[in-house]
Amino acid sequence: MADLLAIVEARLRSALGEPDARAAVTFLGTDRIEVLRFRAGDLVRYATLGMSAHPMTDPTDLVADPVRGPRAELVLTVRAGHADTDKVLRPLAVLAASPQVEGLVVAPGASLDVGDPLWPGAPFTSVLVAEPGGLVEDLELDAPMDPVRFLPLLPMTPNEAAWKRVHGAAALQERWLARGTDLRDPRRTSVALD
Repeated sequence: MADLLAIVEARLRSALGEPDARAAVTFLGTDRIEVLRFRAGDLVRYATLGMSAHPMTDPTDLVADPVRGPRAELVLTVRAGHADTDKVLRPLAVLAASPQVEGLVVAPGASLDVGDPLWPGAPFTSVLVAEPGGLVEDLELDAPMDPVRFLPLLPMTPNEAAWKRVHGAAALQERWLARGTDLRDPRRTSVALD
């Protein structure tokens, strides 16, 4: 596991640069999850490290495969200096631990909710999992292991999350695009959903 996480961290560093901060969170019965912070101009990126140590397994499977299954890490990008976004470390670690704790398989199009603001004063309590491959390329592993996918997270307001449940992830992303929504703005309001 330590070797795998070293390779995952190397991929993050090659794509995002050197992290300027890191924090670790351990939940009862789970492995340690780290969150690394990367700065790039006016953007700050938070990436989890540790979620990919084990493959995600469907909770209905009778026996969890210790080798095969999807692996992922989470990446959140916001504009720096507009909110106290460093408080997102614990919520991100909670989301990254959810496959171990709740048996979730985190995949593009999924909604993940922490139930509280992602950081103090944030209008967001949940995120939409976006398609990987843009910012950080998938990390291929030796067969039979699945690649590690670096899944971008897009913060959602409660209204957007409710609208997404009815209309789907693609429709919400189209709405954001049509309205020119700055998804990196940590203080943005909900997109018009009429």
